[in-house]
Amino acid sequence: MRIGCLHTADGNVAVLERAAAKLGDVSLCHVVRADLLQAAGQAGGLTAAIARETRMAVGALADDCDAVLLTCSSLGGVIDGLGDAPVPMLRIDRALAEHAVAAGGKVIVLCTAPTSLEPTGNLFRAAAGQTGAQIELRLVPDAWADFLAGDGARYHARIADAVAAALAESAATVALAQVSMAEELGSSPRVLTSPAIGLAAAAMRVFSCR
Repeated sequence: MRIGCLHTADGNVAVLERAAAKLGDVSLCHVVRADLLQAAGQAGGLTAAIARETRMAVGALADDCDAVLLTCSSLGGVIDGLGDAPVPMLRIDRALAEHAVAAGGKVIVLCTAPTSLEPTGNLFRAAAGQTGAQIELRLVPDAWADFLAGDGARYHARIADAVAAALAESAATVALAQVSMAEELGSSPRVLTSPAIGLAAAAMRVFSCR
């Protein structure tokens, strides 16, 4: 099975490859379009022009893949707006949201990119409508500046601190909304990240379509 991944950060390639290695018979094809996220940052969110470029990029991946996964939370709404497609097309954070709210309770969703706040909030609140989970969306202070500066250690340290604070508040689940946040943060089953969950969802969609 071949899954195409559209990223907006180079570092997400390795994160997804590590997750895919645990799934077995799955190979990945990667395209990185950092310009799309940069444009969204400059525009303050997703615009019609950025959405059009994103649709073209995922469409090109569909030519050679069994499914396409959009790994950028800031652009996730593009997938929601697609009609019929030749292969399954998914946003990686949708399965994360569904898992996070499944048991109900308080779900704290952590983001680092300001442009991801609105699409992530909309996604998680919609998912929570099915289970009654209470969603609290938080932006990790100063983390995105560290990411843009290439300071991965400081970036992940800020995320780890935010996760620890959320767990201390007795959140039922803590969801890390962006792929770039998915570092090893201990073994707590209450902390969810999107790579493995999203890839598994894509694989299941492929099997269900065969």
